Amino acid sequence: MPNSTFLKFNRLSDLVSKHQIKGKRVFIRADLNVPQDLTGRITEDTRIKASIPAIQACLNEGAAVMVTSHLGRPTEGALKPEDSLGPVADRLAELLGRKVALITDWVDGNFEVNSGEVVLLENCRGNIGEKKDDEALAQKMALLCDVYVNDAFGTAHRAEATTHGMAKFAPLSCAGPLMEAEIDALAKALNEPKRPLVAIVAGSKVSSKLTILKSLAAKVDQLIVGGGIANTFMLAAGVNIGKSLAEADLVDEAKAIMQMMQERGASVPIPQDVVVANELSPLARANIVAASDVASDDMILDIGPKFAAELSSIIAHAGTIVWNGPVGVFEIDQFGGGTKMLAAAVAHSPGFSIAGGGDTLAAIAKYGIEKQVDYISTGGGAFLEFLEGKTLPAIKILQERVSV
Repeated sequence: MPNSTFLKFNRLSDLVSKHQIKGKRVFIRADLNVPQDLTGRITEDTRIKASIPAIQACLNEGAAVMVTSHLGRPTEGALKPEDSLGPVADRLAELLGRKVALITDWVDGNFEVNSGEVVLLENCRGNIGEKKDDEALAQKMALLCDVYVNDAFGTAHRAEATTHGMAKFAPLSCAGPLMEAEIDALAKALNEPKRPLVAIVAGSKVSSKLTILKSLAAKVDQLIVGGGIANTFMLAAGVNIGKSLAEADLVDEAKAIMQMMQERGASVPIPQDVVVANELSPLARANIVAASDVASDDMILDIGPKFAAELSSIIAHAGTIVWNGPVGVFEIDQFGGGTKMLAAAVAHSPGFSIAGGGDTLAAIAKYGIEKQVDYISTGGGAFLEFLEGKTLPAIKILQERVSV
C-alpha cells in the first residue's frame, strides 16, 4: 500500500492562501468527461459542477485560467463534432456566470486569456501524443502556464501529456481540491485506518480483482466478498454452488487468501444462506436457502438475510469501511436485498466509509445513501488501482514536484 509520504504534494488551497497564483497563468486539467445524448445535450453535469471550486479559486486571485479535459475516446489529430467540449463550455459559462470561450488548436499558444478570465481548451485527447505522454508535447503545453493544477483524479492512473508530462515540466505543479480530497480520503482509509478495517469487495470475477483482494488481505481485519467472487470463495470452502457464476480455476487463489487472513487472525466470512433462482430474470422467483442446500440447477444471485445481518453487524462495529461492489444482482429488486441491507449498514455505521466503482455508485444512488457515506470516489479505474497498492503516475509526479 502507498505509505504516508503519499500525502506530500503541493495543494492549490495552499498556493491560494500564500497568494502564489495571484495574476498568474494557471492551467487546470479537469475531468469534464460527462455523458451526452445523441444530440450532444449533457445528461448529467456532476463533474462540471465539481470542477467549479478550483476554477473559481483561481479567478478570485485574478489568474488567467485555462481549463482542459478529455471527452470520450477521440482519434488523436482527428476530432469529430461529437468530440467537442463546446456543450461543456456552455454549461461552465452558466455555472460561473461569465463568458467561457472554447479555444481550438491551442497547443502553440495562439490565443489570449487575460487576468480574471477563463477559457476552455478543446478536448486534450485530440492532440497527437497526448495518450503516449509525448515529452515534446508536454513541454510545449507547459510553456502556456506558470502554475499547473491537476484536478482530475479519475485519470490519475494514466500517464498522459496533460496528466503527467505537464506536471513534470510546468514551473509549479499542484493538486486541485478534488484531487487532494480523493488522495486524503483514500490515504485515511488505507494508510492509517481506524480499526477494525473492513473491506467489501464484490463483482462477477475474482480474476478482475485478484490483486485488490491479495493487497487488502494483508491489511484488513474482515474481507467481505460478494457476487461471483463470493461464489468462488464458497467453492474454495467446499460449498456446492450449483450453476452459479464462479471461476473454478481460481479456487486455490481464494484458498490462499483465506489462509492469509486466518494466519493474521482475520477472516473472509462465507455465506450461510443465499438467494437462488433458476434463471437471471426480473420475472425469476427468488428463493432463500441455506448455503448447504443449493441445488445443482440453482444460481446464487444474492446473499441471504441471515448472512446479510451478520455482515451488517461487522460493518456496524467497523472503524473504517472500504466498499467496492454490490453483493448481489441489485438491479433486479428480488436479488437486491443483501446490497440494500449492507448499504444501510454502511450508512448508519459510525466508522469512516469510502466507496468507489460504477456499480457501487449506482447502488448508493438506488438506496439513497449518498449523504451518509463519508467519501464517494468518482475515480473508477484510479480508485481500483489505489486499492491494489499501485503507484498512480499523475500523483507520483505531483509528489516529485512538491515545494520544500
